[in-house]
Amino acid sequence: MARTVNEQEYALKRSEILAATRKLLYRKGYDQITIKDVIDEVQISKGAFYHYFESKQALLEALLDQTRAESEVMLRDIISDTSLPPVARLQHFFDTVGRWKVAQKEYVLSLLRSWYADENVLVRLRVQEGMVVHIAPLLNHLIAEGVAEGTFHTAFPDVAGQMILTLLVGMGDTFAKALFVADRSAATIAQIERMIAAYNDAIDRVLGVPAGTLHLIDEATTREWFVLGGAA
Repeated sequence: MARTVNEQEYALKRSEILAATRKLLYRKGYDQITIKDVIDEVQISKGAFYHYFESKQALLEALLDQTRAESEVMLRDIISDTSLPPVARLQHFFDTVGRWKVAQKEYVLSLLRSWYADENVLVRLRVQEGMVVHIAPLLNHLIAEGVAEGTFHTAFPDVAGQMILTLLVGMGDTFAKALFVADRSAATIAQIERMIAAYNDAIDRVLGVPAGTLHLIDEATTREWFVLGGAA
């Protein structure tokens, strides 16, 4: 019984450190945060911090895993809503994640700046592997439902979820890198929208649905990122 209490205490303190780090991210951005900042925010010793996280990179990985887990919860809730057909549930997932990111734009932008730093390459790979392990099976289940009812048409429902995640990551990389370019001209936004349209078309093809059935992000959300704040 004592071990269970200790595990609970460990998880609670770890969550407290992550919550404090998220607050610091809003105020300073990840690159400007030091381990001392986190220690001061939580009011723990340096030794206590390293009991929970071996490095700043480990802290970043935990934050990204937490973000992935939040997406997983959203996806599970959406998949369980059988009042909607599979294609509507998949679109609802894309829309929900898009709105969730916009709602905490500064936090997402701060994570993205760190996500592409050279020193965080291994973190990025591990988090992407976690997405495949945790998210792809949920998408596969939803796609298999759609195949069974005849709305999705793919011979590979057992791996289609992983293919969709690959497309999501690819589009996210291109989209995020564009956010950190100063150019906010109409031509640049049009180029981004064309890129998104290409990814949308690819997902429609993977799932065997008519062109224009699904979209990863709508025009209004795209313009909110690039016109109303961006990453400048």
